[in-house]
Amino acid sequence: MNKLATISLKALLCLTPMTVAMSPAFAQDNDLGLSEGSVEHATALRDAAMKGSMAYTIVESLTTEVGPRLAGTAAEARGRDWAVAKLQGLGFKDVRVEPFTMQAWERGSESAELLSPYPQPLSLTTLGGSVATPETGLKADIAMFSTLTELEAAEPDSLLGKIAFVSHAMQKTQNGSSYGFHGRLRRSGASIAASKGAIAILIRSIGTDSHRMPHTGSMRYDPAINKIPAAALSNPDADQLERIHARGETMRVSLNLQPKALGEVESGNVIVDIRGSESPDEVVIIGGHLDSWDLGTGAIDDGAGVAIATAAAKLILDSGKRPKRSIRLILWGAEEAGLLGGFAYLERHKKDLDKQIIGSESDFGAGRIWQLTSQVSAEAQPLVNKIAELLVPIGVAPGSNDAPGAGPDLTPLVKAGMPSLRLHQDGNDYFDLHHTADDTLDKINPHDLDQNVAAFAVFAWLAADSGLSFKAP
Repeated sequence: MNKLATISLKALLCLTPMTVAMSPAFAQDNDLGLSEGSVEHATALRDAAMKGSMAYTIVESLTTEVGPRLAGTAAEARGRDWAVAKLQGLGFKDVRVEPFTMQAWERGSESAELLSPYPQPLSLTTLGGSVATPETGLKADIAMFSTLTELEAAEPDSLLGKIAFVSHAMQKTQNGSSYGFHGRLRRSGASIAASKGAIAILIRSIGTDSHRMPHTGSMRYDPAINKIPAAALSNPDADQLERIHARGETMRVSLNLQPKALGEVESGNVIVDIRGSESPDEVVIIGGHLDSWDLGTGAIDDGAGVAIATAAAKLILDSGKRPKRSIRLILWGAEEAGLLGGFAYLERHKKDLDKQIIGSESDFGAGRIWQLTSQVSAEAQPLVNKIAELLVPIGVAPGSNDAPGAGPDLTPLVKAGMPSLRLHQDGNDYFDLHHTADDTLDKINPHDLDQNVAAFAVFAWLAADSGLSFKAP
């Protein structure tokens, strides 16, 4: 061996094994705190999901075998039993239920009729949590308001003996941005109307369809104000009342709502982990909520989310590789009753809040994901950028990196300081179906679910396999 060759061999032996083995791809993975080949694995997960996932099979099973799953009822309990059996059947280990208690409510009979000036039935539904009318119903004149602001401006006692009706209409947007504004009417309108002397309130449905299918949803009473019955009219029926009002006519309505309070009952979150190989006590959360309203079968809201998150976790489980951190799949309970599963989880896990690394929930229907937003530390932003880069080929555009939010059930955790990432679905048609009898399986496109699964698998894998801190110091 000549002198030059000897020097070269010594130089080679002085190199660390990592340096010798390091490929350009691994250098990039290492910069992101990832294991070797992690980005390639995420890409393979994405591509496998796009070729076909089991998400549609899962949501078909849930909506067919359980159907509607009103929070706090026996139907929601059947949903939990279904979830535990389904996850065990898919090969997940240590599936568990974390129970919590809640005040439950169920819908009874509901009817309304315009008595004058043009007698005709009205299509409506009781808002979740509403008190009942007297058993014989009530009859009263309508006091018409175009907006909630108008109702708020009414004088005290100006609505004595009347039924308030607020008609402002929600508009379609891709991201559902008008829901928060218009949803305040559903949540708070009853107490505002009662403070003016009203004996009941009717609202235009918080939805964007033109069918005679009213939208339900939860409402809350101000404990300092008298409780009055509350219901939502379908959009065509709200239009009808607007036209009659425009003729200068006084409208008189008969209303009969018979919901029941069920008292304290048990609900729960169904949870399973894909345990991490290095830091299993640190978790990346994905999921959807198991409960639904009782009018449809809860396919869009949120059977689709349950299926998307479960299928993404199953894809990772079946790959045989394990990330550094655990991936925690949570199928939340009692979301529709006020994010009760999310608050219960926060209360139970307060002591290990720092171990909740980041999360994202699927709860905006079954449309394709079009944008990614996040709020993480500067250290973790390059990893989020890499996630975004891998999702561009499937139609997901990078969005704001200063947008807290990871889905409704994760709101309590995000407010408590957990970093967040959100995969935004196309919601142009979501509020046509939301909380209505039209929320059924036939509205779901299986291929759109596959794209969602691909995005959630990429996020969950890379976030869990990285050793970076997502929380700002």
